[in-house]
Amino acid sequence: MRSIIDWSPDSATPTAKLWKPHALTREEWPPDYDAVYRWRADTLKQLMKDEHMFASAWTYYSTRPAEFIMHWMDTYDPRRDGSKWIPFVFFEKQVELIEFLEDLDRDQESGLLEKARDMGATWVVCGYCVWRFLFKDDDSLQWGSRKEALVDQPGNVDSIFEKMRLILKRLPRIWLPEGFNAKRNATFLKLRNPVNGSFIGGEAGDNIGRGGRNAMVLKDESAHYERPEKIEAALGDNTNCQVDISSVNGLGNVFHRRRENGVMWERGKKLPKGFVRIFVMDWKDHPNKTQEWYDLRKAKYDREGMAHVFAQEVDRNYSAAISNTVISYEWITSAVDAHIHVPYIAAETEKKLGTWVAGLDVADEGNDRNALTMREWIIWRHTSEWGERDPGVTARRAVVACRPYSGHISCQYDSIGVGAGVKSEYNRLTQDVDPATGEILINARDIPFVPWNAGAKVLGPYNRIIPDDDESLMNKDFFANLKAQAWWSLRTRFYKTHKAVTEGVIYPVDELISLDSRMPLLEQLKKELAQPTRGQSSQLKMLIDKKPDGTKSPNLADSGVQAYYPIPTDGAQIVVGSYGH
Repeated sequence: MRSIIDWSPDSATPTAKLWKPHALTREEWPPDYDAVYRWRADTLKQLMKDEHMFASAWTYYSTRPAEFIMHWMDTYDPRRDGSKWIPFVFFEKQVELIEFLEDLDRDQESGLLEKARDMGATWVVCGYCVWRFLFKDDDSLQWGSRKEALVDQPGNVDSIFEKMRLILKRLPRIWLPEGFNAKRNATFLKLRNPVNGSFIGGEAGDNIGRGGRNAMVLKDESAHYERPEKIEAALGDNTNCQVDISSVNGLGNVFHRRRENGVMWERGKKLPKGFVRIFVMDWKDHPNKTQEWYDLRKAKYDREGMAHVFAQEVDRNYSAAISNTVISYEWITSAVDAHIHVPYIAAETEKKLGTWVAGLDVADEGNDRNALTMREWIIWRHTSEWGERDPGVTARRAVVACRPYSGHISCQYDSIGVGAGVKSEYNRLTQDVDPATGEILINARDIPFVPWNAGAKVLGPYNRIIPDDDESLMNKDFFANLKAQAWWSLRTRFYKTHKAVTEGVIYPVDELISLDSRMPLLEQLKKELAQPTRGQSSQLKMLIDKKPDGTKSPNLADSGVQAYYPIPTDGAQIVVGSYGH
């Protein structure tokens, strides 16, 4: 697929199929993108030959933003095979969004765009801003988001200013201002039109609204701001027209309150002044999204224990957030002896026994204790804890526990802080010789110790949180770190096991978990597993709080998290069922 910038004016022959794009209904979708490029090439050829025709076209487009965007701008879809860039042909709801923005500007009122995921809303608004930048004299727009990298990060097409720079880059040169130079006029957080004086600026976090007066301020993902009240105060004297653009994020925040107190915008309807105008983009508005698409995706999310994420991001359900507890105590109870009680799990267990992983959580402060988990395939066989603070002693205890399974086990150990001493002692043990036999004390290949860093980056960053759903979030966008990813993977195991035990749902057995009822400290372990809660980082990524107020560190549970989420490294023995990689 080629962009208009790749077509020469002579590339369209008289017999080539040309299509002048317009907004399509569900029945008309999808567009013929090749025909759009051929129409562009043919039209560009005429405009370049006739300056009067070009002047007329300029006047025509100066009042028709939706048509200009569809006729000349490209958008980006990374899921496409081949070229990721395609002509920006709208479906009907996207044209309405342009009309909504134009009404806000004309009436000098504020608006709120509530959107489901993957509706192209941000691209549409970026296209609209570029149109204003080109055609409106002395215009001043401001973009904001919770983090500067979301507003502008050169080279990252997910950032707003990179979207607008790429839109400008892919426009035919005849539409760009005379003398426009990207290095001078499209810089970090700034777009300047050297001909008509228009300007687009960017700000982030609490600084949104500090940059002076603007014709319109656009706040991306504003339901997720940390201190929205401070931003509202700053914007009070900045603009008459602020536009909140966001997916939903729970009840009671500023975005939700504004949504509840606003009035629904409708095409051609006269609305009362002084009220925030509401525009909704529902999944049903997208021509690619059918009821079959919805049912299939909903089933996938429910299968993975992510029904609340689906309800929030697709159904736009403000009250969809689940309890902050990561793992339900009910799910944990269901997993006790699941490998015995569920016939299809029991049948598979007989084939898979004999492969082990240990998880070693190292005591690091105060009254903290060491903990060791022993896992055979999906079965949590043993857990223990001790108070000895010497990491050398801790390393030796772990080695002794692993030795009976030599050649069939790896030990994932907490490598941060005091845990570094465990590695030192382990290295010594793999080099020292037993004076009685003349053999080394430990063969590193038989009992590999693998460092496990809770604060490390996520594994499989570009894998989807729903493995067979290309529209779900990537791991890197959902989890803040390895700890969050590993705890969520353990949560998913317990959820699926609970569904298997209570409803007879069939899952791949490698993705489940079973707690051996004969395990020492089982009741303490169950309580610890149910203790952690989840939260969000400033970048809206999941964080795990292992020690809510008034609780102790869940050492037994932490050691199990390591055992059930082994790190893949060269020479380490990775056990089946490391779900989530």
